Amino acid sequence: MASVTGFYMFIAPPVVTKATDNGPLLKIGILGAANIAPHALIYPARSHPEVEVYAVAARDIGKAEKFAKKYGIKKWYGGQDGYQELLNDPAINAVYNPLPNGLRYEWTMKALAAGKHVLLEKPSGDTAEESRLMFGLADRKGLVLLEAFHYRFHPAIQRVKEIIDSGELGSIKEVHASLGFPKDFIPEGDIRLNYSLGGGALMDAGCYTLNCVRYLASGNPTALTFSFPPSTPNGSPVRASIKCDMFLPNWFWFIPRLPVITARVVCDQGTVEVFNYVMPVIYHYITVTPNEGKKRTEKAYAFPSGKSEKGESWWSTYRYQLEAFVDKVRGRTPQPWVSSEDSIANMLWIEKIYEESIEWHMPRETPPPNGTEAVVPALWKDYSA
Repeated sequence: MASVTGFYMFIAPPVVTKATDNGPLLKIGILGAANIAPHALIYPARSHPEVEVYAVAARDIGKAEKFAKKYGIKKWYGGQDGYQELLNDPAINAVYNPLPNGLRYEWTMKALAAGKHVLLEKPSGDTAEESRLMFGLADRKGLVLLEAFHYRFHPAIQRVKEIIDSGELGSIKEVHASLGFPKDFIPEGDIRLNYSLGGGALMDAGCYTLNCVRYLASGNPTALTFSFPPSTPNGSPVRASIKCDMFLPNWFWFIPRLPVITARVVCDQGTVEVFNYVMPVIYHYITVTPNEGKKRTEKAYAFPSGKSEKGESWWSTYRYQLEAFVDKVRGRTPQPWVSSEDSIANMLWIEKIYEESIEWHMPRETPPPNGTEAVVPALWKDYSA
């Protein structure tokens, strides 16, 4: 798929007729009129026959109304109690939570307490303990909670993993992942730069790169020299590195840099590298370079016949993710999934990196690590009711 076609289909996917053959439409409410919401949910939902983006809430009711009318959303809520009013709406089955990192724990717990399934932006919280508490509550209430690592649902990164796991390149020696944005790509004052709200390069771009190296290495680090257990019995530890940068400097002081979005795996018999693993529908390529033999380039916009019956070449990572989320809510088996254990481990290793890198403390206090509601501060005490 050419990049121009891919980008167009990303922002203007086909609109399908909604169907109720599998039950009533899954009505989703959005917490916050966030910039990411159209690409992450609204556009993908237009091509899903079982989903309706039904409501949005914002602190400013005028902003909520404007957002709702722009994207064809039926209901909007606003003001001090706007988020809670959305959660109280009995017509809403699920919630998409793209709020700033520092608010995700509170409003995800409240959404789960209200009986809503939750599609939660990444990182899932400010601490691993917040993640444990959220997934624990979802499990006890029989609700679906998914951390939105959307790239994991696309055929491109799954093809890279398939090449690694096939053994054609031998045992893994190194895994490297990078995600960087050019200077001024993220405007001054953006919430992603606000430490008090859980912002920063590691929490934003870094959660992708860390998740990617863990996924491709099929495990968790063993130490913060960043090595993983051997990929084969009696093998050497796998070394890994992540690079996350939200201020890539200009070339020659004035020429903006292009985003850096790559993952590379070095094995003892060759390497495999993917360009643009985060947004592959726009453009990507997978380069396989064996130590002996011919170099080749692959692309994977859709799953091959027999691996999955679902998916089109124009589906974005977010569309594949939405398919999996709806399947899980409906009691069907999603093609891939990001487990609670995976999400908690990713947040745990983000914490470890911070702790080893700087004299650091979490942006805000979180509940003690035994995970019981009885010791949760008063603000959160009744979330599991």
